[in-house]
Amino acid sequence: MSGQSLLVPEWVRRYRRGDVRGDLAAGLTVGAMLVPQGMAYAQLAGLPPEVGLYSVTLPLLVYALFGTSRQLAVGPVAVVSLLTASALAPIAAEGTSEYLAAAALLALMVGVAHLLLGVARMGWLTNLLSHPVLVGFTAAAAIIIGTSQVKHVLGVQIPRTESFGATVVELGRAFGDVRWATLLVGALAIVALLLLKRWRGTFPAALAVVVVGIVVSVAAGLGDRGVAVVGEVPGGLPGIALGSLDGSLIGRLVPIALTITLVGYMESIAVAKVYARRNRYEIAPNRELVALGASNVAAGVIGGQPVTGGFSRTAVNAAAGARTPLSSVVSAGLIVLVLLFLTGVFTELPQAVLGAVVIVAVIGLFDIAEMRHIAAVKRSDAAVMVATFVATLALGVELGIAAGVLASLAVVGARVMNPHSAEVGRLPGSEAYRNVERFPDAERVPGIGVVRIDVALNFANVTFLKRRLAQLEHDHPEGLHHIVIDGAGINDLDASAEGALADLVAEYDDRGITIHLANVKGPVRDVLVRSGLWARLHGRVHPSVHLAVGAITGTLPVDTTGLDDPARRQVPS
Repeated sequence: MSGQSLLVPEWVRRYRRGDVRGDLAAGLTVGAMLVPQGMAYAQLAGLPPEVGLYSVTLPLLVYALFGTSRQLAVGPVAVVSLLTASALAPIAAEGTSEYLAAAALLALMVGVAHLLLGVARMGWLTNLLSHPVLVGFTAAAAIIIGTSQVKHVLGVQIPRTESFGATVVELGRAFGDVRWATLLVGALAIVALLLLKRWRGTFPAALAVVVVGIVVSVAAGLGDRGVAVVGEVPGGLPGIALGSLDGSLIGRLVPIALTITLVGYMESIAVAKVYARRNRYEIAPNRELVALGASNVAAGVIGGQPVTGGFSRTAVNAAAGARTPLSSVVSAGLIVLVLLFLTGVFTELPQAVLGAVVIVAVIGLFDIAEMRHIAAVKRSDAAVMVATFVATLALGVELGIAAGVLASLAVVGARVMNPHSAEVGRLPGSEAYRNVERFPDAERVPGIGVVRIDVALNFANVTFLKRRLAQLEHDHPEGLHHIVIDGAGINDLDASAEGALADLVAEYDDRGITIHLANVKGPVRDVLVRSGLWARLHGRVHPSVHLAVGAITGTLPVDTTGLDDPARRQVPS
């Protein structure tokens, strides 16, 4: 990566005059959307509204410099804001300088984590978060986020809690203190947002509702009627706000910083790939890690909060005509103008309106259609999704996503230890062998059992291999003289599995049953050659199941062409 390409992005060097109109329109539209969104997500994170605005200035410009997506819009998002609030609540009280400093430090740590992963080309770590885990987590997070904003819509004060259940209990206790004027404002804002969103997706509904909310608040004197308002929003551009790097605080924030890094990158890369595919260009995943890392470092340096690419604002950006990252530059410029000249306008904005903005924004996170799809495709994945959903609600966002990852790994482990296998028989008139349970016409050969194992054999499933051969014998009460193991699905063999296979060969030999191998892949052959088992099995290894059965029955000659050629033993096939 040359210095020139860093300072002058490729999209700048190749910019076309015809893209200007779309980029300007999209930039202004998303910028208008980011004003209320940034303030609302700052409120969700327990931060003052100006912090949300800071987080959609320099980070957007930095992403435009380093990113590879042409439509991705970077900024605070609901799930990351919730994770931020969850991490900072035990550390400091909301609104204090310690809380703000910890948020900035968290953004910096998230940025460094992104950068390290990107430089080390370790984007594959996000594979730990399987799709069912993310669907279950985001659905539960949507409920937690929405519930956390209900207090603003009701106009009640409740203590910050550690769990969803505790929040519901506190809301129930505070229900007698509901301020009905605040509830009316919040309810009308939610209805208006939903109607405007349904009317036209690209319309800056949140900004329109915020403007109307401010006008009504000023005209009706809502602040004097007990409706909580935002209050003074400091104007001016953010400065360098990074505090001291407290080692103990860094240690406490490391787990949540890694969680935000993985969750944020997954959300960002997912939406970036969608629009790259639609517009026929490529995303560079490791370069995206670097771009998001630099954006978060920028957010931390100016006293912002962690950021990532967001689904809703990226969709609006693309629909409004964005062709290049210039749209993000325009959006950042609009926010700068707001910070310089218009922050005083938001003084009388009801907090209930910001709460409504968050509630409506997270409705889309609860994806019922995708949940049904996962449940229909694979029951075990549905179980992981449900486990993540329940754990997140019961244990909180940090432990919930950890539980989801563990559940996902447990399912993978169970699949490895108990893999799919099938007894296969020959389809009449062909050389093809298929699962006898799925193909009723598949014919067994008397005295010969053919079993296909569909997984790499290793220490975790050697016991399964022994059980499976025993089951094959049980399914042939007339008795077996030969067993053929179809290795078409076995792509690896570790030392434990090789040892178990050697023991099985010897054991079955003693019992008068000969074990044969067919369709042996190169990496498996290499292990067998090095162990000496390949030589012991001379004449029992066949290029296909059909040839193996033919050799056993005497209808076909033993074909070992190429199998025992020493010059080819170390060459994978």
